[in-house]
Amino acid sequence: MRFTINRDHFTSGLQQVLNVVGTRAAMQILGNALIEAADGSVSLTTTNLDMSIRCRIKAEVTEQGSITLPVRKLAAIVSDLPSLEVQVEATNQQARIISGTASFRIMGMPAEEFPPRPSFADKHSFVLLQEDFSRMLRSVSYAQSTDEARYIMNGVFLSFGENKLTMAATDGRRLAVISKEMSVSDENAGSIILPAKTASEVQRLMGQGENVRIAFNERQVAFEIASSEEGDGAMLDSIYLVSKVVEGNYPNYRQVIPRGNDQHIRINRETLLNTVRRASRVTSDKNNSVKVSVKPGILDITGSSPEIGESKVSVNVDYEGPEVTVGFNPQYLMDPLKALTRDEVLFEFKDELSPGVVRTQDGFLCVIMPLRLT
Repeated sequence: MRFTINRDHFTSGLQQVLNVVGTRAAMQILGNALIEAADGSVSLTTTNLDMSIRCRIKAEVTEQGSITLPVRKLAAIVSDLPSLEVQVEATNQQARIISGTASFRIMGMPAEEFPPRPSFADKHSFVLLQEDFSRMLRSVSYAQSTDEARYIMNGVFLSFGENKLTMAATDGRRLAVISKEMSVSDENAGSIILPAKTASEVQRLMGQGENVRIAFNERQVAFEIASSEEGDGAMLDSIYLVSKVVEGNYPNYRQVIPRGNDQHIRINRETLLNTVRRASRVTSDKNNSVKVSVKPGILDITGSSPEIGESKVSVNVDYEGPEVTVGFNPQYLMDPLKALTRDEVLFEFKDELSPGVVRTQDGFLCVIMPLRLT
């Protein structure tokens, strides 16, 4: 194998596939990247057996071939090379890298030992704008559970049906849901639970181009992420990620969405976020709650802890209903406000025992369970 490649393009490609590799791979080969050179491009692939990612980079290939090399060490070397032009030659399980006055010889492993790419037969397939998919994923992913005993909630639920895409995530104490209208035929309808690690990786990869194609079946999901145009950057075609899904039935989250929250205020998102943040400065791990009090014309948010002190932050609001005070975990209030991009949110409530709801006009809502007032 022999090819010449742009250093920055090579570095960019390695960074795209690096996150899939664990810091302590169970097998040595899982710490390597499969490098394949053919037809004017170099393909880079990494896997941790649960997830596999591949991208292609423009290169001048003079001899086709393949090898696997330690991806973290390779990425560190390539990013530090002195010249933009990089020559790579591989023979007998070792690669030689030359750039300007620098030369490296790296030991690798045969490409035949690299785990085979997962065979993928998709039953459902959709194309969305990366901007829309990324926004939706960011709007709900913080609400995923991290409790391994509740593994079915350790991910983001994606449902394609009823002519819309719905994403949901919950940890039992809060629920985030967002929907977007799109064309979904009855034959193509379906749902999956996207693992937390995969959701994070997909989110990181967004922004490479315009569209993302999502295909899935009962066991796997694939994302084909359109990248830069050939004349515009490193990638010739796309980044391709395949992952296992969380198998099982996601909880019926719709039943916890309150229907009787008859009181609400409209408020600027940044204003509410800053108010909660300031009030929470005096809370502690033992007293991790704030009181949200609403009365005609005023929203008060207060916090306290014996070891730190007390806080009270007020903001004027357009509200003429009864006085209501509810306790919440401040982080649960701030997480959706940080993730959203809308300037205005609707905060719905009922009484001190009922959940609060943060809602926007673009199909998003977050249900937050109340805390007992003391």
